[in-house]
Amino acid sequence: MTASAHDRAGVRRAMIRIALARCKPGSGSSRAFLLTRTTSLCFPDLSHVLGDTPYAVVGAAAVRAYMPERMTSDLDVAISSSDSEEARTRLRAAGYVYGGELAIGGSTWTTPERFPVDVIELDTPYAREAIAAAQRNRDAFGQPVMPLAYLILLKLESGRTQDIADISRMLGQADEAALDAVRRAVMEFSPDAAEDIESLITLGRLEMEQPPGPPLSERE
Repeated sequence: MTASAHDRAGVRRAMIRIALARCKPGSGSSRAFLLTRTTSLCFPDLSHVLGDTPYAVVGAAAVRAYMPERMTSDLDVAISSSDSEEARTRLRAAGYVYGGELAIGGSTWTTPERFPVDVIELDTPYAREAIAAAQRNRDAFGQPVMPLAYLILLKLESGRTQDIADISRMLGQADEAALDAVRRAVMEFSPDAAEDIESLITLGRLEMEQPPGPPLSERE
């Protein structure tokens, strides 16, 4: 049984409370490390496999655009749920081996070279908008990376410990324009998380030894 959105929100808020009670400015990794951006890990390029089916890189392959790279053993991509049948047909035709269904919606595959790939099928109101925006947000390898605001929304929905940590670290390093975009997206698609986002910005800024800026509502 998967956790409900209410359960995930409760876990998220408990984690935030604990972190806010204990976090001190500059604790953790050095500022120099936090500002590094590397592309040491190489991932499969799905563009020739999926063809004109648009997708967006998410997971660790995406977060390295917004924070230091972290190790991972697979590639996570997102497609619109309406493209599911076409994407699965193309993956099979390219020799990808089906590995089962994902609890969050989608399927897991292995490339002919045995690299794991999770294809998340999004049915959220912002799915097509987010994936379209990713086509204009390419990484050093030309991969379409999910823009920060939508990546934050996905990680809020997931609610895993690693996702909450990623959100805090990415928000702590985002500039004001990016933070405003995140705030607007959260207010539109996940307004119940608006207060949590401000707390996660505060935690991220504490790690970076930066004072948190005022929320968008106070500057409009």
